[in-house]
Amino acid sequence: MTHTYKISGMTCNGCRSHVEDVLNNIEGVKNATVDLEQKEATIEMDQHLPIGTFKDALQKDGDLYKIHIPGEEPKEEIKKAQKPDANGKGTGTFYCPMHCEGDKTYDKPGDCPVCGMDLVEEQNLSVVSSEQWTCPMHPEIVRDESGSCPICGMDLVPMEPNLSSEEKTYKKLIKKFWIAVAFTLPIFFIAMSEMIPNNPLYDVMEQKNWNWVQFVLSIPVVFYATWMFFERAYRSIKTWNLNMFTLIGIGAGVAWLFSVVGMLFPDIFPDEFKTMSGAVHVYFEAATVILTLVLMGQVLEARAHSKTNSAVKELLKLAPNKAIRVVDGMEEEVSIDKIEKGDILRVKPGDKIPVDGMITEGSTTVDESMISGEPIPVNKVEEDKVSSGTINGNQSFLMKAEKVGSETLLSQIIKMVNDASRSRAPIQKLADTVSGYFVPVVVLISIITFVIWAIWGPEPVYVYAFVNAIAVLIIACPCALGLATPMSVMVGVGKGAQNGVLIKNAEALEKMDKIDTLIVDKTGTITEGRPTVEKVAAFNDSFSDKDILQYIASLNSSSEHPLAEATVKYGKEQNTEFFKAKDFSAVTGKGVEGSVNGKTLSLGNEKMMAYAKASISVKMEAEAQSFQKQGKTVSYLSIDGTVAGYVVISDKIKKTSAKAIKELQDKGINVIMLTGDNHETAQSVASELHLADFKAGMLPEDKLKEVEKLQANGRVVAMAGDGINDAPALAKSDVGIAMGTGTDVAIESAMITLVKGDLHGIVKARNLSDAVMKNIKQNLFFALIYNTLGVPIAAGVLFPFFGLLLSPMIAALAMSFSSVSVIANALRLRTQSI
Repeated sequence: MTHTYKISGMTCNGCRSHVEDVLNNIEGVKNATVDLEQKEATIEMDQHLPIGTFKDALQKDGDLYKIHIPGEEPKEEIKKAQKPDANGKGTGTFYCPMHCEGDKTYDKPGDCPVCGMDLVEEQNLSVVSSEQWTCPMHPEIVRDESGSCPICGMDLVPMEPNLSSEEKTYKKLIKKFWIAVAFTLPIFFIAMSEMIPNNPLYDVMEQKNWNWVQFVLSIPVVFYATWMFFERAYRSIKTWNLNMFTLIGIGAGVAWLFSVVGMLFPDIFPDEFKTMSGAVHVYFEAATVILTLVLMGQVLEARAHSKTNSAVKELLKLAPNKAIRVVDGMEEEVSIDKIEKGDILRVKPGDKIPVDGMITEGSTTVDESMISGEPIPVNKVEEDKVSSGTINGNQSFLMKAEKVGSETLLSQIIKMVNDASRSRAPIQKLADTVSGYFVPVVVLISIITFVIWAIWGPEPVYVYAFVNAIAVLIIACPCALGLATPMSVMVGVGKGAQNGVLIKNAEALEKMDKIDTLIVDKTGTITEGRPTVEKVAAFNDSFSDKDILQYIASLNSSSEHPLAEATVKYGKEQNTEFFKAKDFSAVTGKGVEGSVNGKTLSLGNEKMMAYAKASISVKMEAEAQSFQKQGKTVSYLSIDGTVAGYVVISDKIKKTSAKAIKELQDKGINVIMLTGDNHETAQSVASELHLADFKAGMLPEDKLKEVEKLQANGRVVAMAGDGINDAPALAKSDVGIAMGTGTDVAIESAMITLVKGDLHGIVKARNLSDAVMKNIKQNLFFALIYNTLGVPIAAGVLFPFFGLLLSPMIAALAMSFSSVSVIANALRLRTQSI
């Protein structure tokens, strides 16, 4: 019989293979196959086995993998709602900095079950707005707002922020480190005293008694300060997720156990292991120094990790805790999480804007540098949009809250940065492949080293063999290899966010570095996307210019297109009376149609007129082309099947477009403009920007086909756009780049979003991609060359030529600094200019 079960906890092909092996080794199972994508196990049995049998088998790996009956939803796979950590800042969401399990997260701190490293807490806005107040006399009283204590009546005071998870980890490690140092130093001095002629310590006690002193001093180091390393090593061997701690546990553990056995049962060892006094040479100092140095490396890593997501922490500081809400003309201070959509808020000079919204009264300048990367304050007037976290200038204004909580731009930026930081770049596959074979190969090299030294080494051969074998285990560092890519990605993504370049995933960073062709839309990408009506006119005497404007504005009042909004705004400025539009519909890439005041209307380009079966005369076309040659857009209006008038709309080219295109072309990127506009308008814009390649009259499917055509010719294509009609091409391109000023559909389809929404952001994205990929390659080189050279040197390849050997203690020091050096190199990205 065959049954299908759901399996949760699998994140990679290694997990799938392991679960499959476990299930196949259960007595009574004929064959078991596991599907990673479907997260299902199909099990063929001789006779029915209860699900508890499978659960027990998988339970031996801890809580990593679980099996569920069909229809039962795997609880641990449900994405937990982000919530503040009860003990401090953050979200209560933890992940492995090496992303061993992809984007899998945990709801409490601990160790990664794969690599053994401390989990890192994700930073989020969820608690920034939740400032709490307490009574200085009665700390059990905690309130969300200020006030008085219900017990003693004293004023409540703001609670001091608790330490973040990272800070707690660092403080815990540093405490253990100093304890380890305090007990390791005496051991080290006792051991090194053997090098002193007529060792004065032996006048106090015999060597075997000093060995007992070293043993006692080593107990707090091994069983308290660094015991976590042995726990992680045991877990790694039990689950066969071999990692750095496997090597440390084996190396230091063997040295310590060897010393204990040698101290208790010296007669079982050959003379090569004994000193002049007859006592076995112990390695308590090697074991404790190695463990203490590894602990020091963990302390340095914990401190360095806190800096890798400093960009997110800086963004979190932008979020205000309070806002001033205006209700019936009265102002009240409220917590951010109390603000609802539609609330009217007052923002005073110098205050942070609390949520996303629109200015309803007043004007000001706003410093948006923290989310756009542009240092020049932006002028804002009524009906302009403002974003949470940006800083108001020297004018007070009223605003209407439109997006609150997780909907704000700042929240979206932080979420995107967190998601991208946990994503895996394709280049990481190299590190994953090497890491998969790393630990078994190192253990094998260690065994071979022992054998070679034991056979061909100088006297005492076993001592040399033992010490060098341990040095091989200790110096190898798979951790440095695993950190090489994710550290650079994390810092790079944060750097991009600070400069208005939002990266959806690490793959986008890697692909952006290979782009050789960039397709750009015109409206809203090259141009400002804020069109203005320049002229409305009738083609004949049947209708007046005022009639044409009235029909165009009335029809467009049902549309959300930027061109439509411009005509509606112009109509209001001209005090036009609006009619109600009926049967309104948009014809993608062509225009709109509907009925107004009993007349059938069609408004759009030449294709729209053909669609409406309304012919454009040569005279009409010539009149329209006179404007189109100036780079302006002309939309025709047909009434009851006859072309009756037109509207001329101009959209200024962004100031940064020409410079950005020139910089991209200098980098060897071919820039092509695709637009739904007519040929004359497109040619005018292309000429001004010195673009040799452009195509006009492009529908969404045409843009998509152009992307596919270029890709078929071997080009690596990026597409930049801001509208719904750009979404298919954005999704199909190798890297989709959305303007932050565009539609949600375009942003959702893209891999990179530019907050400011201009082409200079693409230059930044390319520079960032170059910097990150260069940094990743440096890290991989450091990690690979370190292990490639370190392991043979520890094995003793230099001894026959130079008489040089590597002490296990020096190997431990080198290993600890290898990971720190990779993180430090990644942190250099924070200072690079893009």
